[in-house]
Amino acid sequence: MLEASSNDELPPIPGKRYFTIGEVSSLCGVKPHVLRYWEQEFPQLKPVKRRGNRRYYQRQDVLMIRQIRSLLYEQGFTIGGARQKMSGEEAKEDVTQSQQIVHQVRLELEEVLHLLKR
Repeated sequence: MLEASSNDELPPIPGKRYFTIGEVSSLCGVKPHVLRYWEQEFPQLKPVKRRGNRRYYQRQDVLMIRQIRSLLYEQGFTIGGARQKMSGEEAKEDVTQSQQIVHQVRLELEEVLHLLKR
């Protein structure tokens, strides 16, 4: 199976209610073992399990997997970063640290501009 390089190249999701792990693998360009791993890492991803522990994914699961795939493969997030992004939580310390870095860079750029104006 060729893995699509971006979500734009992934096939459209058929109008079915449930999808097997093989179908989701094809729809999302991700191997089945990766999907099983992501279930452990992303608490929001909970496919229905039926007979013999077979997984059945719903449309919202497929969309979520595509979002996770984009975060990891296209946007360069780590598993932890993608998990945080998916849960909508950003640590306040990270935001504060980012603000401090931006402030410092701005001060340095203003100094450079001042030197260039001389």
